[in-house]
Amino acid sequence: MKITHVDVVPVGAFVYVRIDTAEGLYGIGEASLSGRSAAVVAAFEHLTPLLIGADASRIEHIWQDIYRGTFWRGGPVLQSALAGIDIALWDLAGKAMGVPTYRLLGGLARDRVLVYRHVGGGDPQGLVDSSRALLAEGWKVLRISPIKQDPAGFDPRRAILNGIDHMAALREDVGPEVEIIFEVHTRLSPARAVELCSQLEPYHPFFVEDPIRSENPGAFRHLRQHTNVPIGTGEQLHDKWAYRELIEQELIDYLRVDICHTGGITEGKKLAHLAEMHYQELATHYTSSPVSSAAMLHLNLSVPNCAVQEHAPPAAWMDEVVQHELVVEDGYLLPSTSPGLGIDVDMEAARRIGPNDSEPPHLRRTDGAVQDW
Repeated sequence: MKITHVDVVPVGAFVYVRIDTAEGLYGIGEASLSGRSAAVVAAFEHLTPLLIGADASRIEHIWQDIYRGTFWRGGPVLQSALAGIDIALWDLAGKAMGVPTYRLLGGLARDRVLVYRHVGGGDPQGLVDSSRALLAEGWKVLRISPIKQDPAGFDPRRAILNGIDHMAALREDVGPEVEIIFEVHTRLSPARAVELCSQLEPYHPFFVEDPIRSENPGAFRHLRQHTNVPIGTGEQLHDKWAYRELIEQELIDYLRVDICHTGGITEGKKLAHLAEMHYQELATHYTSSPVSSAAMLHLNLSVPNCAVQEHAPPAAWMDEVVQHELVVEDGYLLPSTSPGLGIDVDMEAARRIGPNDSEPPHLRRTDGAVQDW
């Protein structure tokens, strides 16, 4: 299958990729990097000439050539662009063979994939009310993110107290069986993260997500030695080498892989295998797009160590642009049956809507210093 055309379209906060072949088949991928879409689109000025004329069935070879073929490699922009290519090639491979992509990844390792929903609320009661509504709809796993900046700026102590108040109120209301992921979004130092995690222990979180920054994986060793709650991280990590220390030294329990930032399905599958040796599981992050959801679903269906996948029903313009087979039943995503990933994107409709990728928030501490968002 010779690649003849690569189309890259930013829409909203997302970047969609379509790869066409001489046989008339095409694959859909996603290369989103929220807040930096323009940089990813620009990367395709370098990558598209490498793809034209290439054999689309040589997925691993193309991955290696884009990653290693030049001196400069990796990082969030290039890995997101590579992810868009890789996901499109796996979609194309399934279409060419007439089977769902998970069949090419080893077949079904599970019948369905458990998903979680993010839930907010302006105060503990608001969080409880919103959570009750989602649980009533059949969702089984919730994620909360109450470590926030107040009007005076980000104060770690106040943020921790606020977070504990929210977690305590929610656990008391929903009982012990509902799984709750507690997201910190890298906003605490290791010392403050120990303080938070120690206070969270009585409320039994599913795991604490991104309690500290991710640039130095070794810092998780200190956290690991001083707390008993499960830990997850990885949303900001872009390849298997960035995860290596976390996996090999068993510094975390859950890998928060986002295949749209981590080189696609090919790299996601390798990370799952590495984690399996250390009894770690995937708890995959997504970009909020149905293309991302579908690609993640096929990966998670094919691996033995997937704990949960992030998901929310598509909203706003997405149903106009993306055709998908995402079906949730009793809190689980079900396998699609169409060839490939079970998705399609109307690229012209995406162009009409256009990009709307705003700059992420820039937080400040009470003294004016930069605070991780």
